[in-house]
Amino acid sequence: MSMCSIDAEYKAEERYSKLTLAYGTEDEKKQIEEALVLAMKESDLVPQTYTSTAPNGRKVLVIEYHDDNDREAGAVFEHLLKALDIKCC
Repeated sequence: MSMCSIDAEYKAEERYSKLTLAYGTEDEKKQIEEALVLAMKESDLVPQTYTSTAPNGRKVLVIEYHDDNDREAGAVFEHLLKALDIKCC
């Protein structure tokens, strides 16, 4: 069982998808970054990503896809969530 405390939140609208991952440690950050590199190979689209701070000293990585006409982001997000062993968001 994973001791990971990464929280995920997903939002989508027409041609737009966003996955937000909140983490608390440098190890979790590295885990997310490595999984993202692998997951992005699922699509030719390049997401916009940025990091912000959250309460309790946590950080948040936001991954956004714009103009995703073929909904390629879904495969990327599924791959990412599976790699991080996140079962619900």
